[in-house]
Amino acid sequence: MSASRRKFLQQLSSTALFYGAGSLERLQAEERYDTRMLQYERKYTANDAIRVAVVGTGIMGHNDLASALKVPGVSLAGACDLYKGRLTRMKELYGKDLFVTQDYRELLLRKDIDAIIIATSDYHHARISTDALKAGKHVYCEKPMVHQLSQGLGVINTWKASGKTMQVGSQGISGLDFAKARELYRSGAIGQLNCIEAFTDRQSALGAWQYTLPTDASAATVDWDKYIAGMPKQAFDPMKFFRWRNYKEFGTGMSGDLFVHLLTGIHFITGSHGPSKIMANGQLVYWKDGRNVPDVLTAILEYPSTDQHPSFQVMLRVNFISGAGDKGSTRLVGSDGVMELGWDGLTVHNSLMPKAPGIGGWDSLETYPKAMQEELLKAYDQKYSAADKASPTKEPIQFKTPEGFNEHVEHFANFFNGVRTGAKVIEDPIVGFRACAPCLAVNDSIFQKKIIYWDAEKMMTRV
Repeated sequence: MSASRRKFLQQLSSTALFYGAGSLERLQAEERYDTRMLQYERKYTANDAIRVAVVGTGIMGHNDLASALKVPGVSLAGACDLYKGRLTRMKELYGKDLFVTQDYRELLLRKDIDAIIIATSDYHHARISTDALKAGKHVYCEKPMVHQLSQGLGVINTWKASGKTMQVGSQGISGLDFAKARELYRSGAIGQLNCIEAFTDRQSALGAWQYTLPTDASAATVDWDKYIAGMPKQAFDPMKFFRWRNYKEFGTGMSGDLFVHLLTGIHFITGSHGPSKIMANGQLVYWKDGRNVPDVLTAILEYPSTDQHPSFQVMLRVNFISGAGDKGSTRLVGSDGVMELGWDGLTVHNSLMPKAPGIGGWDSLETYPKAMQEELLKAYDQKYSAADKASPTKEPIQFKTPEGFNEHVEHFANFFNGVRTGAKVIEDPIVGFRACAPCLAVNDSIFQKKIIYWDAEKMMTRV
């Protein structure tokens, strides 16, 4: 581990790719990694060990658990899934003696479980989070935190009353690239922010949520009644269980799945609590497989001026059949430059205006009488020097995440530190809901065909 730490800090200190010498953010990043390395070197006793259970062992459940167990002092105590085949797989991976169940409430009754990871369909997030907090468990809940706007404040109030730690799973904001982006934004690297363009493009059946179905999917292997608890009775449908993201009754579509990541990052960088106005349009243009959510989606969100930031607009897009291939980007456009975040880093390019406003060229000057043109040009040259007329230049900034840094593990390390010490986590339910709510409002805008007005401070819709 010491060799890995040295290698990481060497990469961290590369001024060509990372923070400038003496940067406070660089020192904080080194301290953050120091703390993480000490966690790996520390010997944990039974008193400070954390035992977790996972509810929902699909794609994210598997990945969340794998990352959580890389944090020292954390072990697995149980798993819940409504499909028996996944419980069999959990025993294959983690031992035949692992406690498994199709009823998450059995996990909440166990005194040997400290924290619950919730990675179910979105429909179940609020109820299981609330039950777990009331049972005295710490909670890591996948994004979006809730399925409906009306559920957000209830989860927040339950969390506050519980005294427990809760982390929402938009792990990107635990990345060093977001720490760097926030530092650059606050330093004025792009001037005054005025708009943000963010998108996620995909071009595959799996990317469009057409996941592989098991060969034994049936009402005998899936506890369908628990899955549709609170809904009207309906016949078992393997598509709605194994490809639940395609159905608004169980998931939150492209907005709740992908826009929420984009907005979590945007809010982290800018310090914003959210927009005041949301409008969106979505269409189903290609993946016509029975889903009832769009596969191409665009949204415009209006952010008012606050103490944290100037007013700006956010334009979001997801395209599940993009001929450009799998791509994603967030571009913060300011008066002096653009900062663009990609998969593993960021760049800043500046285009600075000269002090002099310019005269001639594509201008009305030549439409005036010749004598007036000469008078105007003479006055302009007297007012502005050659330096005033020249555009200033700045070297571009590039940052790449150092090799070996895992934002998903870091997000869980931050969560478990909160569990052990009571320290504030990076994405508590207030942060999580403020990113989630505008995405749910995007869906409301589409399906209700109207503009949604949002109060980001009170976290509720406005009439």
